[in-house]
Amino acid sequence: MELKIVNEQGQEAAKLPVSDTLFARDYNEALVHQVVVAYQANARLANRKQKSRAEVAHTTHKPWKQKGTGRARAGMTSSPIWRGGGRAFPNSPAENFSQKINRKMFRAGLASILSELVRQDRLLVVDSLALDAPKTKLFTQKLKGLGLADERLLVVTDELDENLYLSSRNLPNVLVLEAQEADPVSLVRFSRVLVTKNAVAKFEEMWA
Repeated sequence: MELKIVNEQGQEAAKLPVSDTLFARDYNEALVHQVVVAYQANARLANRKQKSRAEVAHTTHKPWKQKGTGRARAGMTSSPIWRGGGRAFPNSPAENFSQKINRKMFRAGLASILSELVRQDRLLVVDSLALDAPKTKLFTQKLKGLGLADERLLVVTDELDENLYLSSRNLPNVLVLEAQEADPVSLVRFSRVLVTKNAVAKFEEMWA
C-alpha cells in the first residue's frame, strides 16, 4: 500500500510505501472500543474517599427501643440508610480501575484505527514539519497552506521539535505529540491527523 505525501500547499508530492498490516487492516469496531475504554480506564485515578459505617462518627447507643414506638427497628445511627450514616460500598483511594489489554490486541486496535483514518481520508502525511521560530503565526500559516486551519488536528512527529510544540500551545484544537506518545484516544478524538514521514516509519517499527 502507498500513502501520498503532500507538500506545504496540500498537493501530492510523492508516494510513501507502507505496511498493509498497519494501514490496510479491516476495521474492528468492537476491538477499537475495547482498546479505547481500557486506555482511559488505565489512566483513571482513585481520588475519592468515602467513609464506611465503621468510620463515621456516631454513638453505639440504640436510637429508640426495639418495640412499642411504631417506628422501624434501628440499632445504630451509622446505618447506610440513615442521614449521616456510612456508605454501604464506599469509594476508596485503593480502588484499581485498570483493565488488561494484550500487546497483540493493542497493536491490532491501533492498526484498525490508522487503517480507518486512511479510508476516511483523515490521515495526511508530510515529508517534515519544522518551524524557524516559536511563532503561532508561522504554524497557523503552514496549516492554512495544508488546508487544515479550521480542523481539530493531531500532529504526530518522530521527534518533538521545540519550536513546533511552543507554536501550537495557543491553538486550542491542535495537539502535537511524538510518535511514541500517540495513543488510541487521541487518534480517534481528532478529526484530522497530520503525520510526518519519519513518524510513519516509527509507527511501523512499533506496531506493524
